[in-house]
Amino acid sequence: MMERWTVFFMLVCGGPQLVRSGCENRVCNPRMGNLAVGRHLRANTHCGSTSAEHFCNYDEGSCVPRCGVCDPAVTEQTHPPSAMTDSPFRRPPTWWQSAQGVATEILQLDLEVEFYFTHLIIIFRSPRPAAMSLERSQDFGKTWSTLRLYAQNCSGQFGIEDGHGCTEKYSSARPCSGGEVIYRALLSWEKLEPYGIEARAQLGLTNLRVRLLQPQKCPCQLKEGSANLPTAPYGIYDLILKGACLCHGHSDQCVPANGYQPTRHRAHHVVHGKCVCRHHTRGDHCERCDHLYNDRPWKPANSLTGDAHQCAKCKCNEHAESCHFDVSVWLRSGQRSGGVCHCIHNTEGQHCQQCQKGFYRHPHRPLTAADSCTPCTCHPLGSVNCDSSNGDCTCKPGVASPHCDQCMPGYWGFGDYGCRPCHCAGDCDPYTGDCMTGSDVDQNNTLFRVEELFSALTVPEKCVCKQQSLGNSKLFCSRKYTYAVKVRVLAAHDKGSHAEVDVKVLKVLWSSSPLRTIGGILTLYPESWTSRGCTCPVLYPGENNKTHSVTG
Repeated sequence: MMERWTVFFMLVCGGPQLVRSGCENRVCNPRMGNLAVGRHLRANTHCGSTSAEHFCNYDEGSCVPRCGVCDPAVTEQTHPPSAMTDSPFRRPPTWWQSAQGVATEILQLDLEVEFYFTHLIIIFRSPRPAAMSLERSQDFGKTWSTLRLYAQNCSGQFGIEDGHGCTEKYSSARPCSGGEVIYRALLSWEKLEPYGIEARAQLGLTNLRVRLLQPQKCPCQLKEGSANLPTAPYGIYDLILKGACLCHGHSDQCVPANGYQPTRHRAHHVVHGKCVCRHHTRGDHCERCDHLYNDRPWKPANSLTGDAHQCAKCKCNEHAESCHFDVSVWLRSGQRSGGVCHCIHNTEGQHCQQCQKGFYRHPHRPLTAADSCTPCTCHPLGSVNCDSSNGDCTCKPGVASPHCDQCMPGYWGFGDYGCRPCHCAGDCDPYTGDCMTGSDVDQNNTLFRVEELFSALTVPEKCVCKQQSLGNSKLFCSRKYTYAVKVRVLAAHDKGSHAEVDVKVLKVLWSSSPLRTIGGILTLYPESWTSRGCTCPVLYPGENNKTHSVTG
């Protein structure tokens, strides 16, 4: 058990460091010191605050008064609260002294951030109080809790027994001067993990308050004939709050934190509150991982093994400056990696391993290069997406490759939904849709481009279209069709999943429906569409074809 506390014991006792210094790959701690030094310790009163005051103190045995004057106009005769936090080795000694006749007094120390403290020592110049309390806040004074009560008679003063949150050990009037009041925060240190939740609850503080509740006379004043001697005011030589910067084992040095206000007289050996974090941690107390080191959860250093529990760098392929920890990702990985990168350089994915939409991986640049993801050359209106592996554009219906920036022949109206088919025997204006050839579709002089002839015969590599030659039109009667018509094909349109064929009806060969006649220009949907650009039966734009419509 003692091995577990080797490092932290040095922190508590301020003794010499017996292990190698530094934080590299191991637990480390900043030095201990008096948290009250260099900070403003407040008191309700101090002697001579309005005018000079005479006072007397008494020796232990003779009750011979030692009197003086408290005068703020004379440096040697002023006794402000700051005198409790100067050097305890000054000669002659300095002290704080309350105003005359004060029965209760409050001393308070407000810290700018949370610190760890291990013990408090108060050395009185006057007799120690007959009753006092020690209080702490861990939320900058919003709430307070009592650490310890002190009294000559705990049950009489506070209604509790000695040893149950109250002690009678430090409330005797003897000695008349130089008596100590001590509080130790680490009563069960051998059972406490220094950086755990329990330790922080026991050792952390942001504010300290001391209530002096009942003064008492020097014992010699209680002797016969000495009862009329006045009670000496409260007086304290030194208040020592031993503690350190709270760094969770991730730092051995601290600097002034935001909110620190130094005293008027510059003090040496101030214990500052902002950690200079190591182990890839950050924060005033090294309480979280640094921006790009969140691949596993933050942990305090381990005092048992000396393990620093350094934060791990996220795997971002050099395309991120920060990342965050995701517990669900961590669990899915078997607790090996939980970092999610905040990607830049047009990348995305947990590890910035792929290009964003609209970018593709350049084949001749390293994966980690800042420009490895290259903008696609696809038009934003005419394209559906860009292949992130090679930059190939996928165009919207009726839009031509390779950049999806214009309509295919036979289409017009380039826009958000692609291009619309021309309703013409030939080509049309790509902007207005107006036909650009003669409108008489009965003439056989209509011009067609090769790419308009969506037929298995003109594009043989797309599919093999096997069609049955019917010969006599009467053969349609034996089949379950609604109509059999002779048409002239005006245009055929590739829709990806199906084809649309614009035709003009020349003659109705057979009809099973006496209620409806058909004629004029129609759009047909071929019964078989086996592959992109393949229609069956084979349709020849500009020529007469026989076709049929299936019963709906």
